Amino acid sequence: MHAIVVREYGGPEVLSWEECRDPVPGPGELLISVQAAGVNPVDVSFRSGGSHAWPLPFVPGFDGAGVVEEVGPEVRRFRRGDRVYFSLWGRTGSYAERVVCREEEAEPLGEALDFAQGAAVGIPCGTAYRALFLRAEASAGDVVLVHGASGSVGLAAIQLARAAGLTVIGTAGGEEGRKLVAREGAHHVLDHRSPDHFRQILEITRGKGVEIVLEMLANVNLGKDFDVTALGGKVVVIGSRGLVEIDPRGLISRDLSILGMSLFCASPKERKIIAAALAAHLAKGLLRPVIRTVLPMSSADQAQRLVMEPGASGKVVLVPPT
Repeated sequence: MHAIVVREYGGPEVLSWEECRDPVPGPGELLISVQAAGVNPVDVSFRSGGSHAWPLPFVPGFDGAGVVEEVGPEVRRFRRGDRVYFSLWGRTGSYAERVVCREEEAEPLGEALDFAQGAAVGIPCGTAYRALFLRAEASAGDVVLVHGASGSVGLAAIQLARAAGLTVIGTAGGEEGRKLVAREGAHHVLDHRSPDHFRQILEITRGKGVEIVLEMLANVNLGKDFDVTALGGKVVVIGSRGLVEIDPRGLISRDLSILGMSLFCASPKERKIIAAALAAHLAKGLLRPVIRTVLPMSSADQAQRLVMEPGASGKVVLVPPT
């Protein structure tokens, strides 16, 4: 088989499409013929050797979708030929023509979704669900601000929040992104490049502020988020690309909570909850990943550049050659 291999840390140019040995499933494992692999910002961190440095060499990628080729001993839920989506925990490897995953890392892929959409479920939708319901403990009637809502995590958060009865305020920087945020169900859509959007949030909430903020770029917005968060509200930090200076009095005056959120910190129990919840939402049509672009796997360098560009509008997906 072929796979993208990282043999040294660095820029996108270190991603190499190479011939590799076929993996073999062990007990409780599946061998999957990968039909699509999701590209996530965390993949870039692993490739560059940042805070998520990974032993070299390695095949990047956590999310994917495909067809079960073989099942190892003790597998009960799947058979050869089943369509599945998967998200690897504690290891990478989806940027490949084949991958081995544990049975519990895979879920059935319904016919309503194609493989590209299946590859967009794991990290984006899992992150959105954990941030909203396991960290912020969102409930019906809450108002949630999704900062950077046109990215794959933000779009999943909009869909999940709407399904749970929350009021959603979504922000995006570009006109295309704002149209997408509105189309996916946000009740209010604002331009986060405009300094007026914080004032508009207070106008929408009649001065009260929002109960929950999902923050994708804390180094830009965190301090200002305090001014638009309601008394006792929660700011869940999902992403940041730099340092930030805040005035703690903004927290004190509103009795606010700042919560960090990484899907990789989820406990085994939380992983089961997330998997079950996402499967139910997908089956009911309440969650449908939005695809920005599909690129050949050999263009992984281009895909990783795209996923880090501002103005995201959906998921970047890689597919192996046919």
